[in-house]
Amino acid sequence: MKVIIAKDSNKVGMKVAAEIINLLKVKKEAVLGLATGGTAEAVYPHLIKSYNKKEIDFKKVKTINLDEYKGLDGKNEQSYRYFMDKNLFEHVNIEKKNTFVPKGIGDKEKNLKEFNDKKIEHAEFGIKALFEDELITTFIDDRKYDNIIYKAIYNHNKFKIENDMNSKELLHCKIIRDADKLDNFRVKQKDKLEDMFPKIYNNETINYENISSKVYADFMKHKCIKVEDRKTIIDYWVCVIAFIFDLNFDISLQYIKEKNYIDILIDRIEYKNYDTKQKMEDIRKCTKEYIENKCN
Repeated sequence: MKVIIAKDSNKVGMKVAAEIINLLKVKKEAVLGLATGGTAEAVYPHLIKSYNKKEIDFKKVKTINLDEYKGLDGKNEQSYRYFMDKNLFEHVNIEKKNTFVPKGIGDKEKNLKEFNDKKIEHAEFGIKALFEDELITTFIDDRKYDNIIYKAIYNHNKFKIENDMNSKELLHCKIIRDADKLDNFRVKQKDKLEDMFPKIYNNETINYENISSKVYADFMKHKCIKVEDRKTIIDYWVCVIAFIFDLNFDISLQYIKEKNYIDILIDRIEYKNYDTKQKMEDIRKCTKEYIENKCN
């Protein structure tokens, strides 16, 4: 971890703001974890100044604060929401819906769920921890592989690998992507469905749900399933099985076959909807034929 010592809080604010400004110049859709209090208060004027000079743009930025006083709503001058609005948000072009500060009033469980539902892009979070916070130095001394590691982590969970890579970078991206998908199969064979899909799982309807027509059609064409096309919990399940179409090495497919992951995953749900049951059998057959053809 890199430690910077500054003369006073204003100097600290300038240095922290500089890090954020440099990030926003190259990453328009950054997710920022923000703080309140005296030290943080010294940061925000520099961000506002940079915004007014048109050096940075907050239009696609998302922010997350972790704290709020219990019993205070966002209009109370002592609340953290009020602090963030007055010290930053109202002075830049950030969309209010992209700013998250926990609620201090209302139903506690509902507020907690809203907080837990906030998504963190884990590949980008990993990159930040390794390279911006320099935790990579705790794992490896030689920094000549940083670019390969960076690209492999960044691309491991993307729908497609980005272009403009050399052969070595591409190879490591493929290795990490395959490893991630194989681990996904391992998790899906044993974890509870309600834990994997807490927002959409319904014990009373799970056995009667449909497969969306586009999801089924894309699968039968040996295509991976896009996030925006998933409508039902069965769609999510089929999306996992469709990972096989993006595996890059025959040995990965052979591993899927040896572990019998396809049958295990498909048979975890009892399909009482006749149409869904038939389509899942089509998917089973399609998957096994694909693996056999690739492995032989």
